[in-house]
Amino acid sequence: MQPEDKYFEQLTQKELWKRYCGFLDLSVAEFMEIQQQLLLDQIDRVWPSTLGRKVMGKRKPASVADFRAQVPLTTYDDYEPFLSERREDVLACKPALWCHSSGRMGQFKWFPHSPDFMERVNKSCLSALTLAFTRERDRINYSPGFRFLLILPPAPYTSGCLFDSFAHHISFRAMPPQDSASSTPFQQRVATGFQMALRDGVDVIGAIASVLVKMGEQFEEHTRSVSFSLSMLHPSIVGRMARAWLRARREHRPILPRDLWPSKAIATGGVDTAIYKQAIERYWGAEPYEFYTCAEGFLVAIQGWNKRGLYFLPDIAFYEFIPEEEVRKWQADSSYQPSTVLFDEVQEGRLYEVVITQLYGMPLLRYRMKDLVKFTGMQDKETGVKLPHMQFQRRVGETIDLAALARLDERTLWQAIADTGLRFADWAACKEYDGSQAYLRLYLEAKDECTSEQVAEMVDRNLKALDVDYRDLESYLGLQPVRVTLLPRGSFQLYMDRQRAAGADLAHLKPPHINPPEQSLNDLIGITQSEGGAV
Repeated sequence: MQPEDKYFEQLTQKELWKRYCGFLDLSVAEFMEIQQQLLLDQIDRVWPSTLGRKVMGKRKPASVADFRAQVPLTTYDDYEPFLSERREDVLACKPALWCHSSGRMGQFKWFPHSPDFMERVNKSCLSALTLAFTRERDRINYSPGFRFLLILPPAPYTSGCLFDSFAHHISFRAMPPQDSASSTPFQQRVATGFQMALRDGVDVIGAIASVLVKMGEQFEEHTRSVSFSLSMLHPSIVGRMARAWLRARREHRPILPRDLWPSKAIATGGVDTAIYKQAIERYWGAEPYEFYTCAEGFLVAIQGWNKRGLYFLPDIAFYEFIPEEEVRKWQADSSYQPSTVLFDEVQEGRLYEVVITQLYGMPLLRYRMKDLVKFTGMQDKETGVKLPHMQFQRRVGETIDLAALARLDERTLWQAIADTGLRFADWAACKEYDGSQAYLRLYLEAKDECTSEQVAEMVDRNLKALDVDYRDLESYLGLQPVRVTLLPRGSFQLYMDRQRAAGADLAHLKPPHINPPEQSLNDLIGITQSEGGAV
């Protein structure tokens, strides 16, 4: 029995809701009061430590205002080499664990997390789980022992660390078991998890949105040629297969994952979650529940029970926000020190870079996340929640600028590609030049028959519908700025296979969608040319 299990026996549904989701009843003023108290506690804990003195200086800040005025904005470089070498002697307390980011350009960033922080994170996981399982206030639709299908990287990735810790907080059955996760290849773990779910059923699925859609597409494509192995002759599997076949036949469609693995909740993340919401529900049978995670703060923001905007959790980190115009000033002059606003000063419709200060004794102070979020509302009239809600938009600098008029980010491009209705394996985009003229180059591996001209026309039309600034480009430039290279089928898979064979980590098997490194793009194009399929 795990520590949190007892509350499901002792408390009523309303009491459980208050324990895990009570933060949604806070006012902005109450949210800020929690933030201020925790920041002052953090200053007391961290200031005596080596890293605390290094960042804060010789004088201990006496207030929130003093802290913001005295302590500079920081990046990971300010904590090197202490964190990359995982030195615990420079920290305010011994961490419970170290995790690393997914990494960029092949480099990981390591972050420590204290026991007090992990205790709070474990509770926030239950907040997310409670909200993922319901569309009603005060409804708890799960209990300890639920079956959890995990299609996520293992520790020391953030997701693996999160669920390893969570497993010591509440009882659940992980599919596949987490004990051998680090030593088993990812694809084998996924296959084992699905085999267990096929035999025993599943309550909640945790996965990246695009992975769920890709798996759903692949399943639908191959559903008519399902072959039975000896491992599938278990009576419960045979029965589940028979019921799935009858259901699909009755509805005159192929068997879908939801027929075999019906779940009550799907917890997912990624910039593409909103784009693929309908596809995930069609394939897997449940509306996806979105959260915002990072290696620096684990579970930072989660959706409410109506599965819309994301709400920052008040006791995970202390938040500041750099307005987009301040970010642009810094991009034009790296010596410029951007100003920040607090949670009670953000405005609806505005873009902000997230800045966090870790709590509970860990070292990151006024740390720039380089994540841009847009606040989509100051409250939610449907649910009565009085807190601002937001959507993750993009990483700072991860845009394609065209003629200084339009800035296209990953979310917008992904939506424009998805809205073509074409099935595709993956894509990458960058800015290229034809003489002095800049244009968007899209590398796309399509699954449907199409031409590069057709795709370019559809993407251009969709971008005009999605982005007001892009809409004006043609009138200014006198041309359509989208150019498409269609890649042969299997190009991205071959790229991933070669990366894997070269020893690349799981997080670095695919090139980034926006402005991939020149070498990654050259490798992908080289695969295309070697296959004789360039368009």
